[in-house]
Amino acid sequence: MKRNIRHRGRRRMEEKMKKKKTLPYLPHELITQILLRLPVKSLILFKSVCKSWFSLISDTHFANSHFQLTSGTHTRRILLMSTSRPRESRSIDFEASSLYDDSASVSLYPNFIPLESYSFIRIKGSCRGFLLLHCYYEQRLPMFRIYDIYIWNPSTGFHKEIPFSPFASDPDKQYFNYFYGFGYDQSTNDYLLVRMSSDSHFNDLPPHGEYFSLRANTWKEIEGTQFPYRNPMEDEQLTVGFLFNGAIHWFAYRCDLNRQVIVAFDLLERKLFDMHLPDDFHRELNEFGFWVFGEFLSLWAVYYGDDVHDNSTLEVWVMKEYKVDSPWTKTLVLPFGGTSRKNFPPICSTKSGDIIGTNSHTGLEKYNDRGLMLEYHSYFNGRCGWEVALYTESLLSLPDNEQAYERGIKQEE
Repeated sequence: MKRNIRHRGRRRMEEKMKKKKTLPYLPHELITQILLRLPVKSLILFKSVCKSWFSLISDTHFANSHFQLTSGTHTRRILLMSTSRPRESRSIDFEASSLYDDSASVSLYPNFIPLESYSFIRIKGSCRGFLLLHCYYEQRLPMFRIYDIYIWNPSTGFHKEIPFSPFASDPDKQYFNYFYGFGYDQSTNDYLLVRMSSDSHFNDLPPHGEYFSLRANTWKEIEGTQFPYRNPMEDEQLTVGFLFNGAIHWFAYRCDLNRQVIVAFDLLERKLFDMHLPDDFHRELNEFGFWVFGEFLSLWAVYYGDDVHDNSTLEVWVMKEYKVDSPWTKTLVLPFGGTSRKNFPPICSTKSGDIIGTNSHTGLEKYNDRGLMLEYHSYFNGRCGWEVALYTESLLSLPDNEQAYERGIKQEE
């Protein structure tokens, strides 16, 4: 009897061990394909599951494949960064059901930046999950500021400091009119920092254009630069280029033609071209900027009425075919008014068609397509003075040299 009991116990133990040995096994290739379809937020958490997953998710080729495979479902977020001390920063999921949803907002700051060394920080561009930061020092030389340049991926924390332009470092060649841009040249797998300048005050310096190539890790001058442009409203925000369809776009006043235009820099061909503005865009503007509305390059403009008639509007034009001479179509006229609603530069639109914008840089507002404010959320205790940028979550990093880029291209081939 006892012998039978021991025998049955041993059989059960053997069956358990057999089951453990025959647990379902997923091939590495299948695991990779599953992980490639998960959002960035989940993948960052999964890096701590085991060493093999950490190595896989950290791989440059995996990051590039993930970015391409999920191109239609990229998660976009809004980054708010206070420009003065005490420094704070928040990353916000604007597709969440409410701006007040605790899970929609997380504290996020570039910890690699020595905060006490800089008087303020500006966001000068956004591309493929990276943000271009200019960090300005307290001290300045006569006529121009001193700043450091960083490229930062808020999703992963990856960052790289960019050397200052040798041309811009020359105190005898300081311009007062700068246009900045940040983009990606898919043909060479290269990120470019673009810097255009002209001396609109004294006219004694020739126009100058240059770009920093991450692949070559150097600044290069744009030969034969003809840049008869200046900032149309002396607004620093208008000097930050808008990336769309492989080109960086700016609003500008063309001095030789005496008119406002859109000037764009083609990242593939490394040359400038002009685009016209809508015919009814030239009336008195209070605020204006670029946008992607749906999937089209768009312009928005805010026209402020008076407090008596309560007749402020946000108007949006789209270019349905991206060509130099393509027409603009006005697709939205959004009425809004009241002193509490003045100063509403839009940032983005949600999948449901709601519009997210800022209110005097103290918080975010959400409107529906009829101009009704759905909600307002203040950040940083309502303190004024912060930068705002739209970015895409990504796992991407920046190779350090030419050979690393070439290895990445061969892997993708």
